[in-house]
Amino acid sequence: MLPDTLHELPREERFAYAKLLAYMIQIDDEVTIDEMTVFEQRLGTALLSPGQRKQVRTYLKNPPTLEECLDELGETSGRLALRDAALMTAADGSIDEKEQIALEAIANHLNLGEGIIDSLLDWVMAGFDWMQDGLDLLNVE
Repeated sequence: MLPDTLHELPREERFAYAKLLAYMIQIDDEVTIDEMTVFEQRLGTALLSPGQRKQVRTYLKNPPTLEECLDELGETSGRLALRDAALMTAADGSIDEKEQIALEAIANHLNLGEGIIDSLLDWVMAGFDWMQDGLDLLNVE
């Protein structure tokens, strides 16, 4: 579990965060088990009501537009959503062009610097390496 402040945000912002992740997970028309694992884990961290969780899951089949997602995000929820969208989209081992464009659009909306996406993806890869090191220490595959 990532140390986080997501659960401290207002419910509306946590819902907007989850809505953006639902948009991002289906953007490349392929939802992998690895991406879904990250999605469900982050959805759990958002501490949404059962009704909100159900509604977010409907967005997996009928996604909102990126603009709808961005309009509802606050500054902190937007930054956390960008971070976790980078984590989720990279979970399958690659970032495709649609995912990259969407990540950059989110960063632009949040007025973050040009290199933020590369920095986030570097952070994701370092995290994957860190997790693999833990498995290697225990000889677990």
